[in-house]
This record gives sequence, structure tokens and C-alpha cells, in this order.
Amino acid sequence: MNGMSIGALSPSSITATPARDVPPVQVASSPAAAGQATASASAASTTQLSQEALALIDQLKSRDLEVRQHEQAHMAAAGGLATSGASYTYQRGPNGVSYAIGGEVNIDTSPGATPEETIQRARTIQAAALAPAEPSGADRAVAAQAQQMEAQARAELAQRAYQNEPAAAPTLNTYA
Repeated sequence: MNGMSIGALSPSSITATPARDVPPVQVASSPAAAGQATASASAASTTQLSQEALALIDQLKSRDLEVRQHEQAHMAAAGGLATSGASYTYQRGPNGVSYAIGGEVNIDTSPGATPEETIQRARTIQAAALAPAEPSGADRAVAAQAQQMEAQARAELAQRAYQNEPAAAPTLNTYA
């Protein structure tokens, strides 16, 4: 069985920018206020991220959604030709969460047992490769290979039809 990856979205140019240090917290003069300041300082140190880190998280979330939708489109169109679920490449954000930044779906690209089956498989492969709203370069390459596989199967069908046709006797049209 031949296989090929479609949806090979490459990791984007999103890069992690280190979060800035949390500014120091003012210490209060009374013991009760000091307890409140300590509690808020520990909460702030775990939940407060710089504006740059928050912007990066938004970019990573957006990329994650785009990648997952892209790969799901391949899966839905590939049907039984998908040999596995989508696999993803991850990047950890400044908040410690892993976000999908690239992915692929492996599909069976082997020809069918007959030219007719090969044509059907090639059409399914092509549809799966071009299913996402914005197919990648790798997706387009897979679609082109599937189109070539279909053309070869059609040529084989045409050759068979030609070989099976009885030779027609030449005729002369005298009414012209």
C-alpha cells in the first residue's frame, strides 16, 4: 500500500517571546494588608502575562484552530483512504499550553485493482487534498499526482476499448 501525507501544514512563523517579569508588588504597612498583598502577588505571578505573551497566545490559538480545521477537512473528504487520524506538530505557549502549529493526514494513494477503481480512488485523493479552504503546496502536489494517476487509468481504459473494437471496413461516401 502506498501512502502520502496531505495537509502537511508546516509550522508557522509564530515564535515564542519570553514573558516579561511581573513587576514587584508593593508591600503594605499593616499585617492584614501584607497578607492581602502576598496573596495577590502569588496570584498575579501565575496569571499575569505580558501584552506580548498574550498576543502570542492569541496567534497560537488562531493557528491551532486553522490547523485543526485544515486537517479535519482532509479527513472528512478522504473517507476510507485515510490510513490514520491527523497528526500534529505542537508549540508550547507562554501559558504552558501546547498549540497545534502544523499537521498532516496520511492517505492510501495506491491504484485500484481496475482502471475504473483507480479513477474513483484518484478522484477521492484529489478531493481530499483540495478539501481545505486554503490547500498547502504539499496538498496541491498530492492533487496533481492523483490527477496524473486518473489520466493514466483513463488511458488504459481507452487502450482496452480500442483493442476490443472490431476493425471497421473502410467505406467511401459516394453521395458527397
